[in-house]
Amino acid sequence: MTQPFDNRPLTAAETDALRARQRERNKVMGLILGFLVILFFAISIVKITAKPEHAPAEGAGQVEHS
Repeated sequence: MTQPFDNRPLTAAETDALRARQRERNKVMGLILGFLVILFFAISIVKITAKPEHAPAEGAGQVEHS
């Protein structure tokens, strides 16, 4: 059985504790987001600067016309 919601106003200490948890959660989410941005940027740079290992075979891109 679940407990009903307590609709009483929060005390100053409870509000401060809630805000502190929210700030910490926001910092962690910001770090994760920043890491992902840097990771995607690095992957993009590597893909752009990568040279193909071998050239396509001659005539592979040509279509014969009759």
